[in-house]
Amino acid sequence: MSALPFGVLLLIFAAAAAVVWIAGIQLSKTTDVLDARWHIGSAFGGLIILAVATNLPEIAITVSAAISGNLEVAVGNILGGIALQAVVLVILDAFGKRGRGVRPLTNRAASLVLVLEAIVVVAVLAVVMAGSQLPGDLIIARLSPDVVLIAALWLAGLFLVQRAGHHLPWHANGAAPDGTPHTAGHRRAKPRPPHHTMSTAAVVAVFVVSALATLGAGVVLERAGDAIADEIGLSGVLFGATILALATALPEISTGLQAIRQGDDNLAMSDIFGGNAFLPVLFFVATLISGQAVLPQANGADIYLTALAALLTLVYIVGLIFRPATKVVGMGVDSLTVLVLYGVGIAGLFAVAG
Repeated sequence: MSALPFGVLLLIFAAAAAVVWIAGIQLSKTTDVLDARWHIGSAFGGLIILAVATNLPEIAITVSAAISGNLEVAVGNILGGIALQAVVLVILDAFGKRGRGVRPLTNRAASLVLVLEAIVVVAVLAVVMAGSQLPGDLIIARLSPDVVLIAALWLAGLFLVQRAGHHLPWHANGAAPDGTPHTAGHRRAKPRPPHHTMSTAAVVAVFVVSALATLGAGVVLERAGDAIADEIGLSGVLFGATILALATALPEISTGLQAIRQGDDNLAMSDIFGGNAFLPVLFFVATLISGQAVLPQANGADIYLTALAALLTLVYIVGLIFRPATKVVGMGVDSLTVLVLYGVGIAGLFAVAG
């Protein structure tokens, strides 16, 4: 795409973003129906089904980079956007449900299941940072210990979240008494038309088409974004962590806003935490394909962004526990804190990347 005129690149970027946005809305609606019909619970549905579907572009790019041996691209693609994904919760908090008397997102979606999901994210990111310090030749059967541990943590997290959705030895089974009414791990609102009247096969078909559209348009976003970064002379790390990360986060934004409008605040938060926990699992795939240790390829900026993502996630863990009841400049105190920390973090990234 680098040979295309700058104006054409902008049009391609905008068109791909529009496709991703529309497909993301359909993913949220169909996941809502499938969760209700298959009784897997909104938290678990957001943690695995929706999270994996909205990250299909990252999966495709990581696999392609691993096949070509360009491991730096695989690492940067995965770690560059995780911190921004946490900032998506700021957008959902500020614009998901507005009006007088509306409480912040973490107050409405208060649940120990979500706290558990966020803890899994921090645990996985900690292993990522530790794995980046291992020697590059520590490979056994085409795998390194760090990526095996990341995959194991993710699977353990799925098991714990699914179990927590059925029973927790806490008051109201881990849900706050005045939070969004729902049974932990299950949906509150019924699916809305037209999807709730469709057959399950038709809903699955819409989900698959939407997922494929997200995949194709997401890859186009990445490629057009790289070309735009070259045109304007912006560092790949800086562009990837800001503008491109925001563009590739459009599926999470659209699905999150749709989930909140459907009355399921938990699904919106679960999608973000689930995606951020799932993305590092792609290092397992990249290592297996390439036969090389991937995490030692991470540079200083990648590890910096990983630490920032862990910090932002911890802020939301505190928010879910303390549940701020009032909004400041249209969002919860935790979301405002995340926004400020992210701004300071990106300012520091210029120093690191420079």
